[in-house]
Amino acid sequence: MSSSVANLVNKFRGCLAGGLIGDCLGSPFEADNPISRSVLYNFLTKQLEESAKMFQMFPFTDDTAMTKSMAQSFIELKRFDAKDMAKRFSVEYFKDPKRGYGGNVVDVFAALRHTHYEYPYEPARLQFNGSGSYGNGGAMRTSPVALFGFHLSDAELIELATNCAKITHSNRNGYNGAILQCLAIREALQTQSSPTDHSFDVNVYLNSLIEKMQKVETTICTETDNNDSHNKSNGVPETPFTDKLNKIKKIFESQTKVNELSGEKVAYILGNDVSALKSVPSAIYSVLRGQTPIEAFQSTNPFVRTLYFALSLGGDTDTIASMACSIAGALYGNDLIPNPLRKHCEDIDLLIKYSEDLYDLVPNK
Repeated sequence: MSSSVANLVNKFRGCLAGGLIGDCLGSPFEADNPISRSVLYNFLTKQLEESAKMFQMFPFTDDTAMTKSMAQSFIELKRFDAKDMAKRFSVEYFKDPKRGYGGNVVDVFAALRHTHYEYPYEPARLQFNGSGSYGNGGAMRTSPVALFGFHLSDAELIELATNCAKITHSNRNGYNGAILQCLAIREALQTQSSPTDHSFDVNVYLNSLIEKMQKVETTICTETDNNDSHNKSNGVPETPFTDKLNKIKKIFESQTKVNELSGEKVAYILGNDVSALKSVPSAIYSVLRGQTPIEAFQSTNPFVRTLYFALSLGGDTDTIASMACSIAGALYGNDLIPNPLRKHCEDIDLLIKYSEDLYDLVPNK
């Protein structure tokens, strides 16, 4: 196996493993706002202890349950099938409903089952008087899209991410959040830098995402968009995700400001709730913040720093940490993830296997 192939396989593994770790270790803090620094410090320090005789197993939430369903659909069908994916989401929920699913998406699952999955986009499209959900449920599970669509053009990947998200989130901000998360993962997968050579350029990474999301958000609204009127101001399309990315860029232009901003302050600036707009940019910020030392939690490992900072935001910690660690895992690779963290997570071996199966589907590697 060539070094380039081995590196990409490592990144695929890191993406799904990272997402699972963020989900499992983030769930104990969900809805805590703010989170005690000492409690978080003690928690992560304990999970990182290699010598621990008994490892506490943390279960995954709906984030990983739906990620698994998406991966299974891609792997088994070797293509995207909205009906198959919708059925897998619904069947998985009714088989194991106590994973922290939101009440609104449960209504979508019930409607999908009632109609025998013949119209996979219809239940989500009808929610909230036809405006659809703008939550982060489409973004939290999108890592298999980035892996399966690794070889696709930007336009093809954006279309795939949109269609996958719209099964449950038909609001423009809902599926645009999924697009941004998918692009952030793919950008990390394509980055050749390693955590030891310090060649990762935050500005290059952000500029690429800003350019792509600017195009996504300024695309002329089509008749199929439910909430067209909510995304225009005087005829000009609004660009909320691009605006958040530009806000992140301004913060990183001043390294002093970066070091001064606590998780609580970043949550105030970018958000930490269940909406895609107030969680996906926060997850991306956490990855970039993990590039440099964090005074409150001393670690030389940027993946660990990413996890710590994502949790320090409070709020929807399992989803924000899962999205952040998916990106960080894709950036740094599976080898950089400390082994003790894996031991705490339910189904870690299965997620690793899915990542390898998805890699096998990439053509012309």
